[in-house]
Amino acid sequence: MAHSGRESHQHGPGCGHIAVRHEGHVDYLQDGHLQHVRNGRVDEHVIGVTSSTPDRCTPDLHCEHVHGPGCGHEAVPHGNHTDYLVRGHLHHPHGTHCDDHGPVQLV
Repeated sequence: MAHSGRESHQHGPGCGHIAVRHEGHVDYLQDGHLQHVRNGRVDEHVIGVTSSTPDRCTPDLHCEHVHGPGCGHEAVPHGNHTDYLVRGHLHHPHGTHCDDHGPVQLV
């Protein structure tokens, strides 16, 4: 975990950023970063590739638009790539469809 230097306020309930339960604690999504506040510092976290959040192709999932910067969905670091948060699930653009990379628990 590395210090991000991106904090502009104290993350917490009501801070305006989406809160995600991650590995037993709460992280906050800000500008495509998953941030965890601990002991006055902000650490960058990544949703791991696991059995519940796999990096797999799901060709039957078709979204209403192509996900990417500016699409209106929050970017989420997942494994070695970026997914987009859609109704509590990680969506990853893949050709003409989106892959469902699993659910995240919103707080």
